[in-house]
Amino acid sequence: MNATKTETSTKFVGHEEGEWFFSAPGVTKKVLYSDETSGELTLLLRFEKDSTYPLHNHPGKEEIVILEGDIKIGKHELKFGDYLFTPPEGKHAVTCKNGCLLVIKLAQPIVIIERMSGADRY
Repeated sequence: MNATKTETSTKFVGHEEGEWFFSAPGVTKKVLYSDETSGELTLLLRFEKDSTYPLHNHPGKEEIVILEGDIKIGKHELKFGDYLFTPPEGKHAVTCKNGCLLVIKLAQPIVIIERMSGADRY
């Protein structure tokens, strides 16, 4: 019996590698992993003090882990080490008073519900 083997490779991104890009006013992102076919993304997001991200929908699931600082995502107040799972079609806005660094894994890119200048998707 012949089994089909899918070739996979690891990807390493060092802490000083990769570029940070504008995501929204006061919010920057670094792409760690991206699959153009499925839309899956893994990102680092950095929120400056007093930054916000508009109300948005998640067509696919979202997973977040807080690495530094604190942030409010929807009704949840998160701080270092906290984890948040948002199911498909979950919606929330984001506010950050003190600054935050988080890792986010998206099954599909988000869709902005409330428009704001310069931000269409993560």
